[in-house]
Amino acid sequence: MSTKERAPLGFGDELESFDPAAWTKPKDKPAGNKPKPSVAKEAAEASGFKSREPVKTQPKPEVPAPTPAPKQQRRRRTGRNVQFNIKTKQEAIEAFTAIADAQGWGFGEAFERATELLQREHGAGKEQLSGS
Repeated sequence: MSTKERAPLGFGDELESFDPAAWTKPKDKPAGNKPKPSVAKEAAEASGFKSREPVKTQPKPEVPAPTPAPKQQRRRRTGRNVQFNIKTKQEAIEAFTAIADAQGWGFGEAFERATELLQREHGAGKEQLSGS
């Protein structure tokens, strides 16, 4: 503990008469001089005041939104577990998807069939692909 006294700040006498309650006394509200809502509305309209309140309108009859065509599920249990990502043009993806959908194939099966067709047409066999 310190034995030194604090230096005086110069307003010690003021603290004796300090009353914080004097600052929080409620202000007297004038009773009953609030205008009626109809009078206030007329005065606002006469002065050109535009209310921010939403305008009440008749609810529109609900028209059911057109339901989009359900997307075809592409998930199948095929045993394929290797992913192959490529970048191509949008038109090629749409053509590939259209062929797979028309034949009822998943993308994996369509890719395997396309690979087999390319091997037949261009003569690249599995042994040639692994040796190059």
